[in-house]
Amino acid sequence: MKDAPASGSGGPSLRWLRSRLSGTLRLVFRLPIYLYRLNLGWLLGYRGLLLIHQGRKSGLLRETVLEVIRYDPATKESVVFSGWGEKADWYRNIRVRQALEVRTGGERYGPEHRFLAPEENHTEITDYERRHPLAVYIFAQVFGYPLGATESVRREFASSLRLVAFRPRDKGDEPRRNGT
Repeated sequence: MKDAPASGSGGPSLRWLRSRLSGTLRLVFRLPIYLYRLNLGWLLGYRGLLLIHQGRKSGLLRETVLEVIRYDPATKESVVFSGWGEKADWYRNIRVRQALEVRTGGERYGPEHRFLAPEENHTEITDYERRHPLAVYIFAQVFGYPLGATESVRREFASSLRLVAFRPRDKGDEPRRNGT
C-alpha cells in the first residue's frame, strides 16, 4: 500500500445525506453487489467495480461497489472516488489491509492500490467531467462540486476528495474472466 495523502478534510459534506444509509436507500445502493454475485457484473462494464476487502475490526469479508471515474485498459487501472471521504468503511479498511479482490468489466484480480495525491485529483475529475458531463452534473449536485467556479476553486475542492487507484498486483496475477 502506498502512502495516503495527509489527513485534512474527511471528504465533501453530503447535503442530501447526513447519516448512514438505511432502509430502501441502502437496498438501492447495494443492488449492484447482487449483480456481481450472480456473475452479471459485466453489465456495468468498466464503470463499476466490486471491491472485496476485509473489515479492519471484525476481519469479516466486505463487498462494496464503487463507480469508476477512469479505467486504463493498458494497465487495467481503475480510479474510484470515495463519496464519504476518509469516513467510508471500505476506505478505512484498505488503509489497514490490502484489498482482496477487484471485479470490473467481467474480469477479476487480486489488486494493489494507491491513494492518489490531492494534486492528482483535479486532473482525474477534470478528465471525468470531459468524458461524462451528465455524471459530473449529478456529482456536482450531490457533492457540491463547484462546476461554474474558477479553476483555482475547483482545484481546491478536488484536492479535498479521496481517490484510490486499483490495478492487478503484478504481471503474474493477470486478470481472469469471471467464472474461470
